[in-house]
Amino acid sequence: MDRNCQPSGSGKFLTDLANFIPTVEQLECPAVIVLSGDRVEGLSREAHHQSCVENLKRASEIADKKNLTLLLENIDQEENPKYYLTSVAEGFEIIRQVNHPRVKFLYDFYHEQISEGNLIAKLEKNIAQVGLLHIADVPGRHEPGTGEINYASIYRKLAQLDYRGYVAMEFKPASDPVASLRSAREEALRAIRGT
Repeated sequence: MDRNCQPSGSGKFLTDLANFIPTVEQLECPAVIVLSGDRVEGLSREAHHQSCVENLKRASEIADKKNLTLLLENIDQEENPKYYLTSVAEGFEIIRQVNHPRVKFLYDFYHEQISEGNLIAKLEKNIAQVGLLHIADVPGRHEPGTGEINYASIYRKLAQLDYRGYVAMEFKPASDPVASLRSAREEALRAIRGT
């Protein structure tokens, strides 16, 4: 779902969400990722932000009736220079302002490392707003351990914070996909167990 931070895209965003519900129900998905959409030329940052809050508040009514969670995702400017929501800090603030249990934040560590870094402090401060985590390493978006992000520390912090949500491996395997996924899973489990 796209365009939720664009005032002119409000109706389309809500219509697209409502039209997507039958597919979500058929697939038995508990959550849907929503995107802010691209910045609108001439529209202030404050107007984008407020539009995102208001549209997610309206969308939360649809989601609540269907037992569905909406997950707002950040994307870095290198991947999409036009995308509005590049800051995890702002994303968490939007979620706090929406203030609905059916609207959470999809914290994508890959995008945030490229945008602003300081991953663990933001996780610790905002864990109550997290609905899903995306895992990939920087650079290259490959599996954990191939780049600069210390995922073992992140996994240990998640265990300390008693995070009970999903962690999605959203990386491009540098080698065999099954072996890469298996290895990433084992690395996470080892870090959590402290072995």
